[in-house]
Amino acid sequence: MLYTLATSPFSCDFSAVLRLITDKDVVLLMQDGVVVAVQQSPYLDALQKTGAQLYALDVDINARGLQNSLSNAVSVITYQGFVKLTEVQKQHFAI
Repeated sequence: MLYTLATSPFSCDFSAVLRLITDKDVVLLMQDGVVVAVQQSPYLDALQKTGAQLYALDVDINARGLQNSLSNAVSVITYQGFVKLTEVQKQHFAI
């Protein structure tokens, strides 16, 4: 399943979200959700422990000036990459 996290972990029940995600899932961080991808973030650490593949949308990273503080654990993709994820993952859950 593809999970898109568009909200900041500070404004959602992030622990509830983590209980849904498994190692077979893909998580795309977008909009305010890209703050999770910052190095040494406790939210990123918790997300990594799920075993899911982690991606972040480049335009949202750049819009928030986070390009120099991202963790290497998160792959940066474009909108075209987002489309490819939706083609591979047949189910989608937006947060």
